[in-house]
Formats: sequence, C-alpha cells, structure tokens
Amino acid sequence: MIRSQVLVCGGTGCTSSGSKAIQDAFREQIDANGLTDEVKLVQTGCFGLCALGPIVIIYPDGTFYSSVKAEDVKEIVEEHLLKGRVVERLVYDETSTPKEELPNGVSLNDTDFYKSQHRVALRNCGVIDPENIEEYIAVDGYAALAKVLTEMTPEDVIKCVSDSGLRGRGGGGFPTGFKWSLCAPNKADQKYVVCNADEGDPGAFMDRSVLEGDPHCIIEAMAICGYAIGATKGYVYVRAEYPIAVRRLQLAIDQAREYELLGKNIFNSGFDFDLEIRLGAGAFVCGEETALMTSIEGNRGEPRPRPPFPAVKGLYGKPTVENNVETFANVPQIILKGADWFASMGTEKSKGTKVFALGGKIKHTGLVEIPMGTTLREIIYDIGGGIPNGKKFKAAQTGGPSGGCIPASLIDTKIDYDNLIAIGCMMGSGGLIVMDEDSCMVDIAKFFLEFTVDESCGKCTPCRIGTKRILEMLEKITSGNGTMEDLKKLEELCYYVKNNSACGLGQTAPNPVLATLKFFRDEYVAHVKDKKCPAGVCKDLLTYVIDKDKCIGCGACARNCPVNTIIKTNYVAEGHKLPSYEIVPKDCVKCGACISGCKFSAISKV
Repeated sequence: MIRSQVLVCGGTGCTSSGSKAIQDAFREQIDANGLTDEVKLVQTGCFGLCALGPIVIIYPDGTFYSSVKAEDVKEIVEEHLLKGRVVERLVYDETSTPKEELPNGVSLNDTDFYKSQHRVALRNCGVIDPENIEEYIAVDGYAALAKVLTEMTPEDVIKCVSDSGLRGRGGGGFPTGFKWSLCAPNKADQKYVVCNADEGDPGAFMDRSVLEGDPHCIIEAMAICGYAIGATKGYVYVRAEYPIAVRRLQLAIDQAREYELLGKNIFNSGFDFDLEIRLGAGAFVCGEETALMTSIEGNRGEPRPRPPFPAVKGLYGKPTVENNVETFANVPQIILKGADWFASMGTEKSKGTKVFALGGKIKHTGLVEIPMGTTLREIIYDIGGGIPNGKKFKAAQTGGPSGGCIPASLIDTKIDYDNLIAIGCMMGSGGLIVMDEDSCMVDIAKFFLEFTVDESCGKCTPCRIGTKRILEMLEKITSGNGTMEDLKKLEELCYYVKNNSACGLGQTAPNPVLATLKFFRDEYVAHVKDKKCPAGVCKDLLTYVIDKDKCIGCGACARNCPVNTIIKTNYVAEGHKLPSYEIVPKDCVKCGACISGCKFSAISKV
C-alpha cells in the first residue's frame, strides 16, 4: 500500500539542473531501503518556481524541498521517508514554520508565489505524471471530449466556447469561439486543426511547460475543436528545440490512440480524429499562422497575404483553425465547468486567466497563472517576490520582441488585452521580463531589434530593410554618434515599418522602440546630447575610473585586466605618497573585470 508519493519536477528547467539524477537516486534509495511497495516516485511537469529547482515535493504532508541535489536524496529517504523527520535545511523557506505552530508546515498553495494564482491552463502541471494517460484520466481527462461527443452538437460546443469569452492566448487576442464559427460552415472534403507550439519569444516558456506537464489536455482540446468545426485531422507544430515536450507529446498521442481516444469512431460517436507532430526549425516568423501552415506544407516559412483567411483557405488550401497551446489548454475545463465559470474570472473584455513566464530582475523567476485584471504590481511584488538586491523597479517588457514596456509609473496597470494596448503595449504570448534601475531602455530596444532583424523572413521590403535601418540607428545612438534629428527619423521609420509590413512580425517589430521612446525619451536624449548612458550599460559611452581615496593599492584590478591597461601610480595624501592605480581610457575595453575583482568598491563607471 502506497503511503507516500515523491514528486520530482521533470520540466526542462529542473532537468537542466540535474533532476534526472535525483530521480535515479530516489529509485536507488527507495529500493535499497525496502520502500518499493510503500513509496511511489512520480516525474511531473513544471511546478512554476523555476528559480528554486530542482524541486521535490513529498505527499501526503506536502513538504516542498528546493534546490535539491542528488547527494541530498539519501538523507531525505532516511530522515523523511523512514523516520518521518523533515530535512529542514532543504525546505523552501516560505513553507518552513516552527513545528509547534504548524506541525506540517505551510501549504504550498498558501505561499506568496501561489496564493494569488488561479491555475486553469497549468492545472495539472506539477500534479500528474505527464507520461501516464491514466493519471490524466483520473483528473477528469477526456471527460470533456466524451461530453461533447455524446451530449453536445458542434454548434453547442462553439456557443459554449464563445460564451466563455476565451480569446487567443498567442498574442492576437482574437475571440476563439468566433474563429471556430468562421470555419465551421465552410464545406470541404478535409478540414484541419492546428496547434501553434512554435514559442519563439525570448524568455517565454509557457507553451513548452504545458506540453511537458500536461500533453493530453492539448490532444483532447484539439479533438473537441475538430468535432466543432468538422475536421478529422490535426497537427501540432512544435519547435525541435523542445525535445522533452516533443517526446512526451508523441507518447501521449500513442497512448491516446491505444485507448481509442484518437482515431476512428471515438466513443462510438462516429467521429474520427487523429493528429501528428510537425517539427519547426526555430524560425520566429513561423509563429505567424500562415507562415506556420506554409512550413507544415514543407515550404519555407513565409507568411501569406490575408484574405483569404485560414478559416476559408488555410493548410493545404483547406479550411483550418489554428490556436496556440495555452488557448487549447483552457478548452476542456470550459466544456466541463461551463462558459459562466470561465467568464466569471478576469475582466469584462478579457475573461479567464493568463500564464506569464516571469523573468529578468525578479526574485522568483518561473511560470505564473493569474486572473486577467491582476495588476503588474501584484505580479512583481506579491507573486514574484520583488526586485533583488534592493534595486528599484524600472519597467517590464511584455510581449517580447512584438511588445512594449510598462514603466514604473504605470505599475498599477491591470493586465488585460485592452489595458495594455491602451498604453502602447501588448499581451503577446506571455513573456514578462522585469527590469531594474540598472537596465538601459535604449539597449533593451536594440536587443529586441537585433532579434527581429535576424528572424525576418525577408519576404517584404518594409520588414527586411526597415528593421535593419532601425537597428542601425539604435546602434548609432548607443555608440554616442546619434543626433536629435536621428530620434525624429527613428520614430518616423518605426511607424512606416509598422504600417507597411506584410505580417505580424514586421508590424510589431518597432513596438519596443516606440514604447521606450514614449516612456523613456529622456534616456535617448541623454545618449544623444550628453553622450552618457544613465544606466551605465552602453560601453561606448562609459569610462572606468578608480577612486584613489578608496584604492588601497592592492593591484587586484591590474592583475584582472585582460589588456593590461591599468598602471601603477602614486597618490599624494597629507604629504605622503601612497600606492594607487589608474586606468588608461584609450586602451580600456570596458569589460568590467576590474570592478568585479575590486573588494573595496574603488572602481566605478561614469
């Protein structure tokens, strides 16, 4: 009889930190201590608290161990599983409470990171074994598919999804039910359902985590969509850089076929549906729906003009519905719990929850799922734990290369589609990069433009050439050679590229520049007029200086300098010559090795 379950995170983040070795160590120790019949080891998907990985949770008490190493496992098994004593040194601090107050510590759901979240798309991630279909079935898996095939008409399904207010979570925010309703009436010998899992935004990993932690929910949702629009074939387009997600998704597809939940005559309803995986090569432009379909067809991933829209003429020229992973992940719960349940969360025009990949200058990096309308302040400080090292919050980048930044002055903005658009930003797929006072907003804009220049497919001139010219102007400004006229031209060019590009990549590429110009124009002016980078980031505008009052003449800076540009000198103080050092500006490569090696904070950037 099983008395304990040991859950080990098997998501990409924890796997890269050694969770596979931890699983192996648990198996070895469980066997060695004769606990095989009493303790069950479960590999799960991502728990969300990626900064604390590898993560181990032991039930039924729910003890949360963080930053576990393989060498810790023997102690956990001997102390916790055999003797019932928690290994305090490994317990996540927010769940650690004196035994006399709470014998079992604090519930994980009561920690700051989790208590404000409401998990719908991520409901099974970190809870079930994603490689075991029976665990998915045990938490109402495939019950929604059974319901639609035995109790609902296709029109009922579309109405339910429409009434829920679910909007596309891939960035556009298009009403999901309406998209399905546009495709359903179109007659064709074949229709398709496509899942966009080509998650290309820097810092975004929401879709990957769902596929790794709950792949069956995507299969179930795509089958439901297929029934609603009259499609019998589906494709999941996922980037090849997600090997764990691809392997688990393929395993889930194989299991669903074995259980006759994919294939012919599902639930004896007469409905046929099957799907397969298509691997992408990592092209950001293939996140655009028509470029993705072109890639599935075996051609170079380039966008196609619209109209005709995919609902009329999509994959292989047939009517097609395409939604992203997170959008599909909401569908089974909407069917089971009803449209009103989903619509009760969020705001008037943005229903439900949204998953964000929280990263950057934040204490708790990881995945969070919050109701639409939650403020940025709540996400950063209540859930994310605030900015490390006492630094001040400066801005948050939403939507990655396609989005904009929210400055500190708007930290109380409620996060939903319309509020973000109103301030010149966008939701995007859900990347949320937090920046502190040490971030240069001009450099941030340049970083994203470098990305979009590399990722442009080159099909249309405004994007192919326009983004390159924008990047060149940003490089000119950050090198100290910009003029005020350049700022005017930069803004004009951004609007031209935005208004004339063929697809969403080019149309949104200028957003990071326009947003930073809107909220941080003073930083651009400082780069141009004062030839200074206020944040001390842009190397061409920096000078490294040694404060001789603080320097003790130890020479560590000179020894660390890779180009030997720090020379020994003397410093006269109160009539005495004291040893000191000096940086020769013209030879300095501004690598920062001198600052990192100085224990006395005697070197600064000016």
